[in-house]
Amino acid sequence: MEPIHRLGLIAGNGHLPFYTLEEAARKGVPVTLAAIREETFPEIESLAEDLQGDITIHWLGLGQFGKLLETFKREGVSHALMMGQVKHARIFAPGSRSPMDYLRSLPDLKALKVLGSLAGKNTASLINAVIREIENEGIVFIDSTSFLESLLPPEGLLTAREPTSEEQRDFDYGIPVARDIIRLDLGQTIVVKSQAVVAVEAMEGTDATIRRAAELAGGEPLTVIKVSRPNREMRFDVPVVGPATLEVLKECSVTALAVDAGRTLMIEKDSFISRASEMDICLMGIQPPED
Repeated sequence: MEPIHRLGLIAGNGHLPFYTLEEAARKGVPVTLAAIREETFPEIESLAEDLQGDITIHWLGLGQFGKLLETFKREGVSHALMMGQVKHARIFAPGSRSPMDYLRSLPDLKALKVLGSLAGKNTASLINAVIREIENEGIVFIDSTSFLESLLPPEGLLTAREPTSEEQRDFDYGIPVARDIIRLDLGQTIVVKSQAVVAVEAMEGTDATIRRAAELAGGEPLTVIKVSRPNREMRFDVPVVGPATLEVLKECSVTALAVDAGRTLMIEKDSFISRASEMDICLMGIQPPED
C-alpha cells in the first residue's frame, strides 16, 4: 500500500475504531477522525488526547456527508477507511436525544444527492455510493482491516474441541446457505439446528438474531455461522466477533461457531479463542470463497 499522508477514519460504534486509532498512532500516521454523533463512543476523545499524536476529531451527524467531505479535503486526507458498526436501523430512524440532534442526523444536500442516485437503498449500495463520492475527491478508500491484521483468525480448528458429528453436519449444510443469503445483501449470520435454518440476520444484528433463534429452539444446542461478503469487499461491513459475542453464545446454548478465516475481525483474538475453549465451544475458521 502506498504511504498514507493522512488517514480519514470514519468511526462507528464499538471499540474497533479505538484499536485502529491506536495502531495508526503507533505507526506515526496522522489521523482525521470523523466520529458519528449517534454511534461513536465518546471515550474516543480521551484516547486521542492520551495518544498525543497528530489527531483531530470532528463530531458529525449521520447525515452530514457534505461536511465530512469538506473536513477531509480541508485537512488533506489522502486515505480513508470505515471502522465500527453503524446500526442499519439508523438509516431509517436516526436515534436522537433532542430536536437539535435530530436535525444533525438529517441528510444534508450531499447526502440527499447520494441517496437520490441509488436504485436500491440496501446497505451495500448506500455505502458503496459513499465510497465512490469520497474517491471522487481523490481520496483512496482502503480495507477497513488495514491496521488490524493481527485480529484476523487463521483457517482451521481454533479451539480445543473438534465439532461433533451433528455440528459438522450443521456446518456442511449451513455454510453454503449463509453464502447464498449474504449475496442477497442480507445479514452475515445464520443460526442452524439439525440441518435447518432457525434464524437469518437482517437489520437487527447478530446478537438479536442468535437470541431469536434460541427462543425458537427452546434452549436446544445451536450452531452459528458468520460469513463475509463476496468479492472480498473488505472496505465495509467486515464480520466482527468479540467477548460480548461469547456471552451471547453462552446465554443462547450455542455450541459451535464458524467464521471466515482472514476476513473476520476477532476482538482480543487470543483471549477470545482461549475463552471459547474454556466454554467448550467449537470455533472454526473456514475458507472464504475465491474472489
